[in-house]
Amino acid sequence: MRLSVIEIPMRHHFEFRKPAGAPAYGFGMTELLVTVAALALLAAVVLPVVVRSRAKSRLTLCMANVQKVNRAVLQFAEENNERLPRVDNSPAPGGWWYYKEQVKEYTGLKGPPSTNDTVFACPDDRGYGDDESEKPRPFCKSGKYVYTSYVFNGVNLPGIPNIANREVSSIIDPSRTLLVMEWTAHGPLSWHRSRTGKANTPFYNDGESVVGFVDGRVDFIKVYYDGLNAAYTRDPAPGYSYKYSGD
Repeated sequence: MRLSVIEIPMRHHFEFRKPAGAPAYGFGMTELLVTVAALALLAAVVLPVVVRSRAKSRLTLCMANVQKVNRAVLQFAEENNERLPRVDNSPAPGGWWYYKEQVKEYTGLKGPPSTNDTVFACPDDRGYGDDESEKPRPFCKSGKYVYTSYVFNGVNLPGIPNIANREVSSIIDPSRTLLVMEWTAHGPLSWHRSRTGKANTPFYNDGESVVGFVDGRVDFIKVYYDGLNAAYTRDPAPGYSYKYSGD
């Protein structure tokens, strides 16, 4: 018995056609412009939030650092007959920087000073230079300044208020008397809320700095400037929450 084979013709491709009236697909110029505008608007909203968040984090870290350094100075005093660090006979630029070598062991640091001493480094430290045409180097990255952003209230120049080598118990109103602080409190300037951008001049009234007090408290305060004399050369006008003198 012979079977017949039925051949079924096969198409080798299928053809699809868009139904009449169906919407066109694609990314036209109008859609592109709308998308770009939306992304620009989103960036304008998000970017300032990110910048503020990072700035707040750096300020928080700085305040934590000052708290540790402030505590280290007080611990030094506890083990040295209640005497705060001496700054006389310190090498340039002065004992208000070199106090660090007297107290750093109380922060857990050993060995020679270096850029690894991060507890003494403000993340916003931009240093200072007499010649503003040259980019200042952060104090915490400079051996000249003992790799620290924070200074001791010990500028022992004639007529300058300070508490170097004082007995802690002899200091009147320790809740208002400065112990350690960002260098900017001597300007005053601000590394965290600068009114001069990245420039270090001019000094201005109410520049904000992180400071530590003799009673152990740390705060972010406004520093007085009379328009002529650097802030550290005298106690502020009435109405401010700090003073340099221990009397």
